[in-house]
Amino acid sequence: MSKKNNPISILEDSFLSLKRYLETNINSNEAVFTASFISDLQKETASILQICSTLNQDMNFIHKLNEGVNPVFSKGLLFKAEHFFLSDIIDLYDKQPEEKSAKSQFVLAYYYDALRNKHFANENSINELNQLVSTVDFKNLLLKIKEENRIKSSNAQQNQCLLPEVLSEKKHIKLEEILLKYQNFIHFAFDKKFENTLVFSNYLGLNLKKSNTDKKKSNTIAEEDTLEIVLKELNELVGLAEVKRDVSELINLLEVQKKRSQQGLKNVEITLHTVFLGPPGTGKTSVARLLSRIFKHLGFLSKGQMYETDREGLVAGYVGQTAAKVDSAVQSSLGGVLFVDEAYALTQNAFGNDYGTEAVNTLLKRMEDNREDLAVVVAGYTEPMKNFIESNPGLRSRFNRYFYFDHFNSTELFQIFESFCVKSDFTVSEEAKEKLIDIFNLLLEKKDDSFGNARTVRNIFEKCIQNQANRIVKLKKISNKTFKTLIEEDIPELKEIEIKY
Repeated sequence: MSKKNNPISILEDSFLSLKRYLETNINSNEAVFTASFISDLQKETASILQICSTLNQDMNFIHKLNEGVNPVFSKGLLFKAEHFFLSDIIDLYDKQPEEKSAKSQFVLAYYYDALRNKHFANENSINELNQLVSTVDFKNLLLKIKEENRIKSSNAQQNQCLLPEVLSEKKHIKLEEILLKYQNFIHFAFDKKFENTLVFSNYLGLNLKKSNTDKKKSNTIAEEDTLEIVLKELNELVGLAEVKRDVSELINLLEVQKKRSQQGLKNVEITLHTVFLGPPGTGKTSVARLLSRIFKHLGFLSKGQMYETDREGLVAGYVGQTAAKVDSAVQSSLGGVLFVDEAYALTQNAFGNDYGTEAVNTLLKRMEDNREDLAVVVAGYTEPMKNFIESNPGLRSRFNRYFYFDHFNSTELFQIFESFCVKSDFTVSEEAKEKLIDIFNLLLEKKDDSFGNARTVRNIFEKCIQNQANRIVKLKKISNKTFKTLIEEDIPELKEIEIKY
């Protein structure tokens, strides 16, 4: 958006670099905040900008966000995720009953400068910044920024926190991450903490159910579940020939080990901890769930449930919180599998040291403490995962079993598409099938390591359903066959396909 037509203000100079407002002098022992505090703010806001950049790439989501904006206010312009984030935290700031201290005012100013100006105040200017927040001009300018950067919704009764509201409605994977960032803002500004994300979402008025806010959850297995049922489900998965062979060999090894123990023979120690390597959408999560049940039926785990998490579920923003999050995840996983997706993110941090290393070290200790009844599966892209395992001797010693997941071929992608059709009562005409396979071949020719495989297929399937609806909605009489059949016309062109990773 251009500055000229943007109803939300942006300063020509960065807010916190306006040294001309400095009119007072204070002693260092009267400082409101420290250089390390500014450094923490820099890391936090840089992380927020990364999240917003990811959200901005999904134009359907951005358009949905903007549907909630008052058209008189927006003047036809399209706001981005960071505009909504800033507007929401301004509302959160004003909502706090506490008197607004110089520290809380500085935090809001810092977030504004980072989100709108991409400017991060220099921690080496700590004395000048502490002087700046005591000036009258600073306080007046902050009032102006608050007024001009609050997005006006199209519905006066609508929840003002539009960003998490739409994330919740879309069941977006970034919902919990954004809610955590909002909580972090309140902690930075007012030293206030919430018990958990669910409590905070209720505080916002979202009233989310736990199942919506806590994606990192465990699943229990049915009482009638058997090893034969699990193996049937495994063999019914599309493709994954190498993975299925690896699972079969692992089962053989575990069964022989079990029989040796029954004969009173000694066994070599076998680790259940496993590394899943490969691109997204290739069934890593599904196989991990099956593996947990297999371990249970073979007598190596007591419950067989799987608890799914990622970096956000294990790493906190403050000292002492990370170990508690890891402990909670491990506790929920005991008797089953702890599945850590994109585990390399625990040690990949572009903004310096954080608590990811603490999470790894805590996890390693819990794995040792609970080695008799816990399996950990870490998953992610091949090269980053190899680097992750090599980054820590404890990881290298505990993870020595690797399963490799490869991209699906075009035939397998079509089989996945057909499985979506079967579940939703659709069929595919021969002409549509030929077009789909051609599209899958073209996508595979252009793919890189981040190609979404089954996720991309789902995206195409949903586009087909929309195209079919647009085609038949005006027909006067619609037969059952018409409702069910996807024809060549319903298949999107390659240029129309939004590839989701």
